[in-house]
Amino acid sequence: MVVGDFTQKVQTVIIGAGPGGYVAAIRAAQLGQEVVVIEKELLGGVCLNWGCIPSKAMIEVSGLKKHLEKVGEMGLMVKDVSVDLNLLHKWKNGVVEKLRNGIGILLEKNGIEVIYGSASFTEPGKILVASEHGIQRFEFKNLILATGSTPIPLPGIPFDHELIIDSTDALGLEKVPEKMVVVGAGSVGIELGLVYAKLGSDVKIIEFHDRLLPFLDPELPKVLEKSLKRNGVKLLLGTKLEKVNRKNGKAEIVYSQAGKQTTMEADKVLVAIGRSPNTEGIGLDKIGLKVDQKGFIKVNEKMQTEIENVYAIGDLIQGAMLAHRASHMGKIAAEVISGKPSAFDNLAIPGVIFSDPEIATVGLTEAEAEKQGYKIKAGVFPFRALGRAMTIGETEGLTKVISDADSGTVLGVHIIGPHASDLIAEGALAVESASHIDDLTLTIHAHPTLPEGIGEAAEAVEKKAIHIFNM
Repeated sequence: MVVGDFTQKVQTVIIGAGPGGYVAAIRAAQLGQEVVVIEKELLGGVCLNWGCIPSKAMIEVSGLKKHLEKVGEMGLMVKDVSVDLNLLHKWKNGVVEKLRNGIGILLEKNGIEVIYGSASFTEPGKILVASEHGIQRFEFKNLILATGSTPIPLPGIPFDHELIIDSTDALGLEKVPEKMVVVGAGSVGIELGLVYAKLGSDVKIIEFHDRLLPFLDPELPKVLEKSLKRNGVKLLLGTKLEKVNRKNGKAEIVYSQAGKQTTMEADKVLVAIGRSPNTEGIGLDKIGLKVDQKGFIKVNEKMQTEIENVYAIGDLIQGAMLAHRASHMGKIAAEVISGKPSAFDNLAIPGVIFSDPEIATVGLTEAEAEKQGYKIKAGVFPFRALGRAMTIGETEGLTKVISDADSGTVLGVHIIGPHASDLIAEGALAVESASHIDDLTLTIHAHPTLPEGIGEAAEAVEKKAIHIFNM
């Protein structure tokens, strides 16, 4: 690579090497495209380096600690369970590094050039990359924007990354805080709040809405609320954080609930109220690309923006900010550029919250289905009726299957319970393929396993489940 005024002509440039960008790059290269990936920080993006992977590593360890503390009733005597946070971070970072190196090897083997630096547009079809090595210029035929997103701070209360922290900070704390306040009861707030509660923190979660996770089928949050309480997490619903004062190295949180203003103290305030798309600072106006008021880019089902040869994927598109959504979009963009008949026409995208117990959903809730005019039938099966759940000591939760009463089509599958994140794959296949409820009931599920719950919930739709009484 020549650094300077020389302009390199490239068939496809991808900005961002997260789960959307690097997947798009590999698929494009598989289809014969010449690809250059521009990454400002690390391969794998937020998901691999500061999100999905490191958080799940910490969730696993904190969950194991909690589980070991209660296995005495199973006859397993374990004493003095403790966590060395430094060793935990070392192991977690090792996992991340191995995965990141794997991405690098895959990009290299697929003949993809990676440029590290900050990208900005100079004019349509041209891009400038500033790095420690100087300035590099590219002229592209096609462009895929995959720049991801950034945590949103509270209005008037910026992150100082010391007392007021974001999710990235929370994954690298040097010691377990005595008191932690989490602002926002979404997936990130719940997951990390539970991690630190299990590691020994006094955790309180402040949520502005008066319902926990209102977008879910209401039976799931009911189970989660009980679990949060059991794990020592205090949930403050219908609560607004007013301000945060710094006092003697600690945070004084002023909040209001039911018209009454109260204060409490914390060592750390984790703000997890959402993320905003990274569309500022790269000169999108120079190529004539507009964003909406929240910074999102509008695309069609082929991931094309209003500019035909410019594509956008992942967190830049309005909707659920999920790594697997970004990856799927990346494949579509790469295939469309290569002339393949590809489009985003999926019926459902699974969503997972790695809470305790885990939550995984796909398709429509009862309320959503009824709003769309469906007459529905639903079946519920509790984990406590599963032999396998009992043998692993994890019986909390349920599986719910929703179907169209007229056609028998599976409309949604909703799970809260152990390994829900793995179990949802069967539900996603059923919803995506518009399976009939009989496709689930006639599938023989191995015994004793957790997936039996999906089969029984499907049977409960027609009131013929075996291991519960059908009302």
